[in-house]
Amino acid sequence: MAKRDYYEVLGVGKSASADELKKAYRRKAVEYHPDRGGDETKFKEINEAYEILKDDAKRKRYDQFGHAGVGSSAASDGNPFAGFGGGAQDFSFDFGDLGLGDIFGSFFGGDMGGGRSRKARGQDVETSIEISFEQAVFGTEVDLNLTMQDTCSHCSGTTVEPGYDLKTCDNCGGSGQVTNVMRTVFGNIQQSAPCPKCEGRGQIPEKVCTVCKGRGTEKRNQIVRLKIPAGVDDGATIRLREHGEAIAHGPKGDLYVNIRVKPHKKFTREGDLILSTEHIEMVDAALGTEIDVSTVDGPVRMKVPAGTQSGTDFKLSGHGVPHLNKNSRGVHIVTIAVDTPTKLTKDQRALLESLRET
Repeated sequence: MAKRDYYEVLGVGKSASADELKKAYRRKAVEYHPDRGGDETKFKEINEAYEILKDDAKRKRYDQFGHAGVGSSAASDGNPFAGFGGGAQDFSFDFGDLGLGDIFGSFFGGDMGGGRSRKARGQDVETSIEISFEQAVFGTEVDLNLTMQDTCSHCSGTTVEPGYDLKTCDNCGGSGQVTNVMRTVFGNIQQSAPCPKCEGRGQIPEKVCTVCKGRGTEKRNQIVRLKIPAGVDDGATIRLREHGEAIAHGPKGDLYVNIRVKPHKKFTREGDLILSTEHIEMVDAALGTEIDVSTVDGPVRMKVPAGTQSGTDFKLSGHGVPHLNKNSRGVHIVTIAVDTPTKLTKDQRALLESLRET
């Protein structure tokens, strides 16, 4: 669905002052705040509009290019890497192979198991990697070198020495449960609990594995191949399901990979936007010129019309950050900086004096 005009959302005109914007925002926010029984969708829309229009640079780009000039948001364009409301990201993405899923910025709340039953499972593992700006934009694959508990190579995690079998637990008789009787003022109460000897499985090894000593795991080095999708942002976390530490008779834990993106010398990023500045000479700004603009896709020839002022923005469509699960990209905003000469020769000064007189 097409996004509404931000000025229309706040109910102000395009010439509204900063003070008028703030008053309109407060009035609308109070009216639609969810805690007061308001519409949460409209409340988010109001916040998004104000966040853009209160920023002079973003408002200028919005006035010139519309929504394309300020990037997309997760709430409206389905770009999960854009986040909403200032930072925390919480979303899911199916990587297909390797059992990958759930990329998100904040994962210490909610069901870490993704809805699976709460049976015993291995420990989760967390690690961090640093990638370049270009790798974040286009995606990449990296090898993670980790040392952690893995399934025992000798007994394949069964805890049984090869050549031997499991036998019925002599403590619970194979039921996996033991019953305790507790005396109370109301009489005897029976309580059932998992058998401590077989841990509720009803079977124990005829002979315990001589390598892992019955743990079912051993610590060793592992190489994990990680796919990083195009458009991932700094601070995102990728979860690799069941690629954490192993445990006997249960699934592995999950592996959480925190993504850090190195700053770029020339580009900055806002959601699906890439921003950069290009310098031109004063005469070129006055007469017009063509320049080669650096983008993540390589140099792009761009026309600068005559009379361009310093601070003017130009839009390069399709050279921004890719949208997740879409065959489209954000835009690259180029800001022109006009360089005024500080040292002039006698002839140059004479020419400029002559120009000023005419």
